[in-house]
Amino acid sequence: MKLWDKGTPLNAIIEQFTVGKDRELDLSLARWDILGSLAHITMLESIGLMEKEELRVLKKELIRILKEVVGQGKFTIEEGVEDVHSQIEMMLTAALGDAGKKIHSGRSRNDQVLVDLKLFFRHEIRELAGLTTTLFETLTQLSEKHREVLMPGYTHMQVAMPSSFGLWFGAYAESLSDDLHLLQAAYKISNQNPLGSAAGYGSSFPLNRTLTTNLLGFEDLSYNVVYAQMGRGKTERSLAFALASLAGTLGKFAMDICLYNGQNFNFFRFPKELTTGSSIMPHKANPDVFELLRARCNRLQALPNTIGMITGNLPAGYHRDLQLIKEEILPAIDEMKACLEVFNFSIRQIEVNDDILREEKYDYLFTVEEVNEWVLKGVPFREAYRKVGEKIAAGNYHPERKIAHQHEGSIGHLCTEEIKNKFYSVISNMHFSKVDEALGALIEE
Repeated sequence: MKLWDKGTPLNAIIEQFTVGKDRELDLSLARWDILGSLAHITMLESIGLMEKEELRVLKKELIRILKEVVGQGKFTIEEGVEDVHSQIEMMLTAALGDAGKKIHSGRSRNDQVLVDLKLFFRHEIRELAGLTTTLFETLTQLSEKHREVLMPGYTHMQVAMPSSFGLWFGAYAESLSDDLHLLQAAYKISNQNPLGSAAGYGSSFPLNRTLTTNLLGFEDLSYNVVYAQMGRGKTERSLAFALASLAGTLGKFAMDICLYNGQNFNFFRFPKELTTGSSIMPHKANPDVFELLRARCNRLQALPNTIGMITGNLPAGYHRDLQLIKEEILPAIDEMKACLEVFNFSIRQIEVNDDILREEKYDYLFTVEEVNEWVLKGVPFREAYRKVGEKIAAGNYHPERKIAHQHEGSIGHLCTEEIKNKFYSVISNMHFSKVDEALGALIEE
């Protein structure tokens, strides 16, 4: 079944090529297609394009199908059916006859898939925010737990200044708070209603787009119908940037772990069950999970460019090119969620080396501390710098191995609570409860 079928059969080769992976990927959109249809038919009845009894039976049948999708796992897109929209309309028509045929009035597959994707992205961003929150909480806990444990800091991969595990874990926690801003931006773009834009040029029916906006819990409308259609691709690219930012944080973190876990650093270790071995070297305990996290996150960072290359030269209006974006963004969301879950599971089991800096190779970490002590005694900074440099050159430098960092965000003042406040203020501004209330009311029987 095809919603656009006019009786002329499509060449089988062309059909297979143009349908692509839609039937497989659209299973992820079934829940949201049903919710969009529930809002749409409620609006149609309110403007006189559907009878109350038709609305009642359609709503009942849509909720029954929704239960197949969400709870029972029975929903499928049948062979020969082009996409999820066709499948659901076919099921309604088979069950209810003419009432099922009315469900498409005032909309196109274009705005139907737009609203499906916006609802889907909104939900997935919420799940990503939840997984990011879990990892953030793990990192702030580890930061506080190991706040007194010093480790080397590096610039140019050379021993530089003292750092701490408190700073290291806390740095990646705060990085997640900035990533969350991009997730919030993607959420705001996703949380605008395109329904009623039809094929991108509106409808001669007196549609009430404000009503469907409220029914679906959207924050606002995409008002201009041409722009609503232009949102296809732009929405995905905004989410891709958020995923890439999260992936950048996790990828850099995974690289640190792969480096510092090696015997030449020996900053920490992981339980044996988190590492893999070698087929010929019996001593190996490889951090494969973090190497794969690094690679997966590197791949995710290419996503904005991939979507940009698909959409970059398209004029206004719908084009079938846009179909391919689903093949990129949907698996990427799943991959990002998996990376967040596995990273959190693994990093919780880190076993930190509590006494790293006693080794002689870390003596020079404390040169800046000595320079600063001279300055505090009244010696000009450049003169103090020269004095310590001369001691190093003469081989007379012997560090006291003490630090006194107390300003905001330093070893002695991690500002964990301030970082938490920054993070949770972004979460609170996403207003997830409004969506729950709206969708809960929409499926009340």
